[in-house]
Amino acid sequence: MSILTRRRFSPVVTAAWLLLSTFPARADSPVTVSGSIGLELRGFVDSPAFPGQLNGIQRSIHSEISFQWQNPAGNNQVSFTPWYRKDAADDGRSHFDVREGFWRHLSGDGELLIGIDRVFWGVTESRHLVNIINQVDAAENIDEEDYLGQPMINFGLHKAYGRFDFYLLPYFRERTFAGVKGRLRGPQAVDTDGVQYQSGDRENHIDFALRYSHYIGNWDVGLSLFHGTGREPTLLPSQPPGKLVPLYSLITQAGIDLQYTGDSWLWKLESIYREGHGSAFLGAVGGFEYTRYQVFGSDRDLGWLVEYQYDGRDESAPTSPAQNDLFIGSRIAFNDVQDTAFLTGVIFDTRDHSLGVRVEGQRRVGDSWRLELESQWFTRADASPLAADDFIQLNIKKFF
Repeated sequence: MSILTRRRFSPVVTAAWLLLSTFPARADSPVTVSGSIGLELRGFVDSPAFPGQLNGIQRSIHSEISFQWQNPAGNNQVSFTPWYRKDAADDGRSHFDVREGFWRHLSGDGELLIGIDRVFWGVTESRHLVNIINQVDAAENIDEEDYLGQPMINFGLHKAYGRFDFYLLPYFRERTFAGVKGRLRGPQAVDTDGVQYQSGDRENHIDFALRYSHYIGNWDVGLSLFHGTGREPTLLPSQPPGKLVPLYSLITQAGIDLQYTGDSWLWKLESIYREGHGSAFLGAVGGFEYTRYQVFGSDRDLGWLVEYQYDGRDESAPTSPAQNDLFIGSRIAFNDVQDTAFLTGVIFDTRDHSLGVRVEGQRRVGDSWRLELESQWFTRADASPLAADDFIQLNIKKFF
């Protein structure tokens, strides 16, 4: 279990507050505070498929507060962003995390960051293959859009011919999972207390990553290399049986992400080559996004997304839900004062012909409230462990 989650977080919080207090607020260099608190209601359409799982509506509260400081010259910045969720039914989903807690120093073309941060690489919509620095916060959602904060030292250098980043990652974050009572899981819950590592250094193995990024005309290019403990675990039967235990292997991964922008079109590609998870394999996701602006003479923008997902891993690697899948989506932006928007996506598995349907929507209410709607439907997926976990979710957030 990670030292940055669950109950063992007092030293992290204390250190972060001491870091902030080192830079006292003044009229010309204030500490700014922003964030949100929210209530989430997730209702499952069907009864649970496995014994012990919750039924009906899953309730939780969550908060994310961000403290930001920078000196008058703007070359020193401090950020501290804690996250907390309390779930009324699933202990596995109740957790604390420091999403950000870093000091950044800017000097000429160089940039140094020390602490905890979130880093995102990639361009595609349906799957983020090259994004490997941060661990997925799978207790939040199965869509792999939420990430835990990662301890790091990051040195960046920005030149006319591109940006270079070097990451030293001294501590590994374990993936979070739904608990015994949680939904959106398989027939066996994951026992994170029995975690296993290929490295004898376990979570203290030092990982590193390199990235080069640049734009050339209408092209955005990213090249990356990672070596260390893979963020995807292999789930093994526990001893005695009844649960699953995660095994984290050492991997080496090279990645490329490309995006071409042309008028209303965005052409996207992410591809990786990975060693360490069974036989070496290639993975790729690519496609396009086309946006038609002010459709039918209105203020609304309508976008279409099409992407194909390929993953060539063998059975000894961690299971991937997207090996030969087609994603088709639509995005509507109303461009109104309430920032109303909807995204609908369908993933079609070309092997077993199963479908996954996802709908997301949001709308601001007043100056500081936002409603978020999310729904997931596992259509024609009788063989899937998630077949009974269709849900509709409402998130009510208050921003400050």
